[in-house]
Amino acid sequence: MKKIKYLFFTIAFLFTVSNCTEFLEVNPKQVLDDGLLTSPEDMEGFVTAAYARITDIPSWDSPFSPWWTGSLRSDDSYKGGGGTWDGGDGWGFMETFVNLTPNGWPIDFPWYVSYQIIQRTNTAIQKLNIIPEEEFPLKDVRIGEMKFIRGFVHFRLKQFFKYIPYIDDNVVGTSTEFEAIPNRDDEFPNDQYLWERILQDFKDAEESLPDVQPEKGRVDKNAATAMVARVLMFMAYEQNDRHQVVNINKERLTEALVYLNKLTSQEGAKLDLTPDFGTNFVHSSDNNTQESIWEIQYSISDGSSTGGKINRSEGLNHPWNWGGFICCGFHQISYSMANAFKTGPDGLPLFDTYNDDDYGDYITNSSGMVDFSLIDAGNPDYFDAYNWDPRFSHTIGLPGHPWKYDPDLIFQRQGIRNGDEYGYFKSVKELPHPGCDCLLYDGWQFNSMNKRLIRYDEVLLWKAEVLIQLDRWDEALEPINKVRGRAANSDELLIMPDGSPIMNYHVELYKPGENCVWDKDFAWKAMEWENRLEMAGEGRRFFDLQRWGTLEETMNYYFSVERERFTWMANARFTEGRDEFFPIPQPQINWAKGNYTQNPGY
Repeated sequence: MKKIKYLFFTIAFLFTVSNCTEFLEVNPKQVLDDGLLTSPEDMEGFVTAAYARITDIPSWDSPFSPWWTGSLRSDDSYKGGGGTWDGGDGWGFMETFVNLTPNGWPIDFPWYVSYQIIQRTNTAIQKLNIIPEEEFPLKDVRIGEMKFIRGFVHFRLKQFFKYIPYIDDNVVGTSTEFEAIPNRDDEFPNDQYLWERILQDFKDAEESLPDVQPEKGRVDKNAATAMVARVLMFMAYEQNDRHQVVNINKERLTEALVYLNKLTSQEGAKLDLTPDFGTNFVHSSDNNTQESIWEIQYSISDGSSTGGKINRSEGLNHPWNWGGFICCGFHQISYSMANAFKTGPDGLPLFDTYNDDDYGDYITNSSGMVDFSLIDAGNPDYFDAYNWDPRFSHTIGLPGHPWKYDPDLIFQRQGIRNGDEYGYFKSVKELPHPGCDCLLYDGWQFNSMNKRLIRYDEVLLWKAEVLIQLDRWDEALEPINKVRGRAANSDELLIMPDGSPIMNYHVELYKPGENCVWDKDFAWKAMEWENRLEMAGEGRRFFDLQRWGTLEETMNYYFSVERERFTWMANARFTEGRDEFFPIPQPQINWAKGNYTQNPGY
């Protein structure tokens, strides 16, 4: 938040968008006092300014970066990069949950830039409230867009920090007035009041947003409906001050189901799964599938001074000096996550034995040395020993396997920057084919693939979760099997140069009485497993575990296995009652002059 400014906006954001499909592509020119800006065109400028701040964040510690906020801190991923030294005093501390302090470098910037976005939404709402509707017929729609973005940024902040200052358009004035807003209001016994305010933003947005937006990238009613359900699901798992789940509020879940049903009732019309899972992770699918409900818009070569509104939040994740990629080898899928894709002879997950061995056990010779020929060949000894869910190959780029559905482009070991410390499983969902026209290199490497933040597949799994918690687990079978059935049929693109399948793929549906006993416990295990496989490496995992209250047991089991694989995991430990949330950044506590309360344990 630091220095929140009202008075200046770039003229770049002041343009008419009535026939524009790429309404975020703008060129900064000069600045004006916003008191002079009162026309409908000016209103569009204020709205676009808020959208634009999401995409012009010039840093990989963006609050919208999924890999370090939700995958690195779970059992999904390793940090990667050049070694434990590379970003280790920030991201390294995050993944092992040791030595992270309120002064840690990756957590202050997300707080700061998030409140910049929030302030832009509030400025836009304040201006929109003044202009008569007859002068600007889109007034209510644009207010709905701003409330959605404001709600979403507050939602992310709350996932990170739990207690945050909620800033809306009623807060006006000097920096002193902002400083006076606490992150924790002592009038309330817990954090539910913050959820209520975020929820209201999304409900207001849903009421005023249209079913279809004429410009790509603007949020619509379905995005707001999904976020209403999402917030209600987080609210339902009520926590005490030590972040333990003490009650599951079924009234909240019942209300969430109403909104989820609004979405699933559109299946086959506006919303549906793509036939192939991999379609979600290619550049050509930007704004082009029924599965995507909301995606952040990125661009390249759009005439802007920076080369485009490029995705800098994941700019370190491309392979290392291979195939046209240059930098920097961060974000590796963990051995535990990769093993979770194994299936048994019955085509179901190996729930209890999946992590008994790993890729590393099969790439050493009798002297204990790594056999690089096995790595380069995709290690057939290991992979032929099991059946696999096709989602493995949509999630992981492995040496010896085709890169991004191109059988003529075989990923090589040199693209893995430090296999000794982080293994050989490269996260690939967020990355393009190197021949894509979406790549930019300006000292670091970036790409302009959109970031899909809400998809229909996860809506189906949210619905299954709610149904199970409402003791309607028989009804949860259908959405779970719909996701699993799509996975089973997503192997067409997964072929070697000779046309053979990359791996032994075998996935079966859950068939009660035939291959499983579908009671509440098994249904929950199946739902959690499908969620993990479907969203692997996409930044969801930590926050699912946070919501369910199972972070401590999950992460400490993960560490107990992983420390046998990597020495840098030796001291990793998740401390319950502390590590569920980040510390409040110390620079922000200093700025607020003591009005912020630090989270416990820091």
